[in-house]
Amino acid sequence: MAAQDTKVQTRAKGQATADRVRAAAMKRFAQAGYAAVSMREIASDVGVRPGALYNHFQTKQDILNDLMLGHMAQLLDAWETADFPDHMDALERFVRFHVRYHLERADEVFISYMELRNLEPDNFETIETERRKYEAILTEILEKGAQDGRYTPEHPKVTTRAIIAMLTGIPAWFRESGPLSKSDIEDHYVNLVQNAVLRAPGQSPRETG
Repeated sequence: MAAQDTKVQTRAKGQATADRVRAAAMKRFAQAGYAAVSMREIASDVGVRPGALYNHFQTKQDILNDLMLGHMAQLLDAWETADFPDHMDALERFVRFHVRYHLERADEVFISYMELRNLEPDNFETIETERRKYEAILTEILEKGAQDGRYTPEHPKVTTRAIIAMLTGIPAWFRESGPLSKSDIEDHYVNLVQNAVLRAPGQSPRETG
């Protein structure tokens, strides 16, 4: 029993250290960029010897990939459990969810989009697969809206990427001290997105492309 308790404690300690490595790396990558950060700097921030990092991550690339995979997994999980009124329009729900989620995670957003270029090919493909899952949610909303005659996105997949790119850019410039609150930003971007795809009076649903 004592041996089992020791193993559990060791695993818990190892997990705690790995979490500290992730947090330190995220902060460093967001501040200086992935290419400028060394494993030694991350180790120093965590308070361990550089060699100790390799018990958790073999390379700096592994840390970056882990951070990005974690971000996408948490994003998809959060969407599944998001709590919005049942009567809310699906596109409004997506916009509000995306804005809320990403404004609370500026560092994760910066790394997940700006550091894609530093992923090795296999890791890039893995992350792109997860990103496409998220994009598919919005594409389906747009296509369903087009079928219902509410929206006319000319090219739903391209429109999806344009909308997500616009929404994801908000954390880069938003400041709590600015003239608009987070709620104001949500409302504004809901209007922007909906107006961009609303079916104009007299426009035929078949013009959705």
